[in-house]
Amino acid sequence: MSDVPSPVAAASLPAAECRPGWPGRAGAAATLGIVAILPLVLRDSYGRGLLIAGALNVIQALGLDLILGFAGQLDLGAAAFYGIGAYVSTLLVMLAGVGFWPALALGTLAAGVMGGVLALLTVRLRGHYLAIASLGFAVITYQVLLNWISLTQGPLGLYGITPPAGFTDPVRLFYLIAACAVLVFAALRALLASPVGATLAALREDEISAASLGIDCRRWKAFAFAVGSAVAGLAGGLYPGFAGTLVPDAFAPADSFGVLAMVIVGGIGTLRGPVLGAVVLTLAPELLRGIGDARMIVYGLALTLVVLFMPGGLDGAWRMAAARLRRNQAG
Repeated sequence: MSDVPSPVAAASLPAAECRPGWPGRAGAAATLGIVAILPLVLRDSYGRGLLIAGALNVIQALGLDLILGFAGQLDLGAAAFYGIGAYVSTLLVMLAGVGFWPALALGTLAAGVMGGVLALLTVRLRGHYLAIASLGFAVITYQVLLNWISLTQGPLGLYGITPPAGFTDPVRLFYLIAACAVLVFAALRALLASPVGATLAALREDEISAASLGIDCRRWKAFAFAVGSAVAGLAGGLYPGFAGTLVPDAFAPADSFGVLAMVIVGGIGTLRGPVLGAVVLTLAPELLRGIGDARMIVYGLALTLVVLFMPGGLDGAWRMAAARLRRNQAG
């Protein structure tokens, strides 16, 4: 982007909220160690499948957090870009004979391009108007996947999808998807530590003030949407090899709200928060399965309490608890 503010102008921009969400070296090493051990501890196929689902959700939540938390754009179309990445990559492999890795890259690119195009078409919309437009795009995408039977097989779906060569074992597949999640986290961290982070923060805080500093808000909205949508497309491209099937219902518009909940519960605009939110909201329904039908009531109540009493999400609560502990130790 050629319109990144000059150093003088950048000094007046609000800092991107990246400070609290990034672990130090010790925290990163501990996290990676836990990730490496988990599939060895959970030896049953169900547990390992849950880990893979959690890793996919982490990637999706990180992509949405870039759009919502750092660029301040309310996107309710996450499921659409997830589906675009899944179908484009899978159809390229099944119908065109493209290898998995090029197909994954093209599916990711397709989702990113569609996200950028959507942002350019809705550039004058903000707040709930933008949310409605993105949700409408999710509905349209779902209907296309459902009704373009000659290409997608519609509700019958695509079957016999296999993981990429060398990753047919669930443990290796989990490591692949978890590695992609780590790379996405690291890439977004580097991006937001650059002047791009301050530019997106200025766009999020006040578009008029950002424009007065020479920022092309239209282009930066499209940039944020494109990158965040590409991340969702990457997760989508990794999904079919795990599921083995591809049906439109896996990308229903309502699923976008699930990804949004992960970002909000974890902590918007922190990077670490969406990771926490994705892990917790992936595991919580399964941990509550023992109480039967009441689990969804407990789950919904817990979500409501987090939103009401933890405005900074789980990450914000963690930081407040850590700060209080440091004060007590110092005192």
